Amino acid sequence: MAKAQARAPGVEARAGKFPGPSLIPALHAIQERLGWLPREELVALARDVRRPLYEIEGLISFYPHFRTEPPAGVELHVCHDLSCWLQGADERIAALRERYGADPGIEVTEVSCIGRCDTPPAVAVNECPAAAAAAGTVIDAARAGQVPEYEPRTYGGGAPWPNDPYAAGEQRYRVLRAVLSGELDPAQVVTALQDAGLRGMGGAGFPTGRKWALVAAQAATPKYVICNADESEPGTFKDRQILAEQPHLVLEGLLLGMLAVGAEEGWVFVRHEYGPEEAVIRREIESLRAAGLVGDGVLAGNNGSASRRRLSVEVFTSPGGYILGEESALIECMEGHRGEPRNKPPFPGTYGLWGQPTLMNSVETFAHVPVIAERGAGWWRSQGVNGGTGLKFFAVSGHVARPGVYCVPMGSTARQLLELAGGVSGGRALAAIQPGGASSNFLAPDGLDVPLDFDALAKAGSMLGSGAVVVLAEGTDLLAAATNVLRFFRDESCGKCVPCRAGSIKAHQILTGTLAAGGGPAEVDERIPQLEETMRRTSICGLGQVALGPVMSVLRLTGQENHHGT
Repeated sequence: MAKAQARAPGVEARAGKFPGPSLIPALHAIQERLGWLPREELVALARDVRRPLYEIEGLISFYPHFRTEPPAGVELHVCHDLSCWLQGADERIAALRERYGADPGIEVTEVSCIGRCDTPPAVAVNECPAAAAAAGTVIDAARAGQVPEYEPRTYGGGAPWPNDPYAAGEQRYRVLRAVLSGELDPAQVVTALQDAGLRGMGGAGFPTGRKWALVAAQAATPKYVICNADESEPGTFKDRQILAEQPHLVLEGLLLGMLAVGAEEGWVFVRHEYGPEEAVIRREIESLRAAGLVGDGVLAGNNGSASRRRLSVEVFTSPGGYILGEESALIECMEGHRGEPRNKPPFPGTYGLWGQPTLMNSVETFAHVPVIAERGAGWWRSQGVNGGTGLKFFAVSGHVARPGVYCVPMGSTARQLLELAGGVSGGRALAAIQPGGASSNFLAPDGLDVPLDFDALAKAGSMLGSGAVVVLAEGTDLLAAATNVLRFFRDESCGKCVPCRAGSIKAHQILTGTLAAGGGPAEVDERIPQLEETMRRTSICGLGQVALGPVMSVLRLTGQENHHGT
């Protein structure tokens, strides 16, 4: 990687950080080889790369995936977050602890969301995903020395999803080939994205074409492009499915982004819990390399002639932590630092990876690029309904008959999506939904007809967020559900800023105390809205800013808004 450009204002605090290259891949390699990170290995690594041991230990202490003690023969991780909690995770965890807790060969650990919310309660046995009901079978296989096998689930039914321009059996990467051959100018792709009104699908909703144009306009080189595949919010697993079923669209979108902004290096940054999906992406990259579409001399066109253009695409496996979904924290991780968000500005588009202009989009955003570039902005805009634009993937989980991933017109209502998913499980009445993942505010049943779109949901008091609809049936303790969400944010806070670090802990203590005493929304005292305002106004990044939002929305739904002065 190239030397960083001159330091931009606002990044002075980075002056004491060690330059790259990142040691995280080396730490991954040691742990993959030995199962953990022995001190003698870390000392040898420090000596080999001439980096201080305390820097390496600082990295390890931050990232939850790294181990400093030998693992048990079988590691059983059990999710306790919202979608799994709604399906009896607490009871399942208690049963698994009773069954395996005294077994020295099995380590039972409660963990944050592992992205398998469609098979709740979800577990992972030696990092192999499974439903909790099947845990015993997978554990027996692991004890016998067998490597558990897991094939990513499919929801597309074998047919291309609506956003896929390629028919079954048809040659893919048509748009990429057209750009490489000169038939299509990369600037035309950027214009198409701008005219289509495509917005980022990872949560922030920033206009995609504008972001691409901004990075393309930067004079500094080299430039980089990153696909953020680190979705880790409870209830969110749509990007996982796109990686599994549409790796060609994700990589074509990434490569088109590289060509549009003038980058030679790109990465797919994927969470380590998505091992099966990472394997799919790696195989697709190798097929691109074999086809001459990735490498040091990519093909110039359909005639098979090589060019001098270099397009390098690699996978960077996350060492864990929800905070890495935040773009600047992800970049800090890739540079080999603790994944703590940066103060902004500057933004990654002007000062990103290694201080260079960096384009970063989510999995779904990149996957929509090829069809827009080929069929045009008009086609894309026509796909939406109720004022929405284009198509949208949603992950649906919780108290629903058919949890899974659905691709619908942007602007479809939650009622329509719920009908596709078979309705509330057991024929029960609906209590509430979270329309945009754990960070979105709860909506009452009268919000079912709000279009699932950026502006409409914001007007309704929630947000589109990560594209995850979590369904809660009548009879669910909504305050307990919101407190479960708060626990996730408390556990995943990076600890960099005091409002988030201390506020999430204090708020969770208050709310768990209220619930333990048999209290409900009416018993929540004024400290909670005070903490919410402080965290929302003063936290560095979105985690702290939204952590108490779901709790406050429950107070509003239950008529306690005025009681608490919110």
